[in-house]
Amino acid sequence: MEGTVTEVGPIMAMINSVAMFIQKGGPFMVVILIVWGIGGAIALERLSKLKKLDLDGPSFMNELQRYVLSNDIQGAIRVCSGSVAALPKVLKGGLKRADQKIEQVQNAIDATALEVIPKVELRLGYLQLVANISTLFGLLGTIAGLIKSFAAVAEADPTMRAEVLSGGIAQAMNTTALGLVSAISIMVFHSILSSKAEKIINEIDEFSVKLLDLLGTKKESVK
Repeated sequence: MEGTVTEVGPIMAMINSVAMFIQKGGPFMVVILIVWGIGGAIALERLSKLKKLDLDGPSFMNELQRYVLSNDIQGAIRVCSGSVAALPKVLKGGLKRADQKIEQVQNAIDATALEVIPKVELRLGYLQLVANISTLFGLLGTIAGLIKSFAAVAEADPTMRAEVLSGGIAQAMNTTALGLVSAISIMVFHSILSSKAEKIINEIDEFSVKLLDLLGTKKESVK
């Protein structure tokens, strides 16, 4: 029982410290927290989606190449159909026209890529917006706190001046700190997710060209 009380004590103290930190920061703290929450939700949704759209491109292409070289195009299409990732979907569009001219295969790949790539990059730009908004609201809270502090020096009763001045400084510092923490964390998420999206898009470009070359080589060997 004593162990449980000992464990709960620091947790409650931490919760109280956070609550006091937010309360001293004033109304802008709530706005920053809401913006931060929205950014976090977007980041987690994108992380989950990009994990599904990503795969080991070189390994997948090696497997696909074996089917194409053995002239089993339907087998290659089945391999692509077995994945929800972006690369297989794009390559599948080209494989469905493997018996047509290379130009038509290229058109099919391009059309599918134009459909898939926007889904990879979806909502990533919002993360930059959230980071900027967090920073600006932090700055706005800082200015509001400084105005409050200067007003205290100029107008407050001498007995209350120190308390009001302290409250204004606390509001300025707390909103600045929370705004920066929110912006930095969202920017880190944006960087990670953008790198992941760029990797998926680069693999689509690279292996689409390799598939076209592979199919072109097969057609030339048949002739």
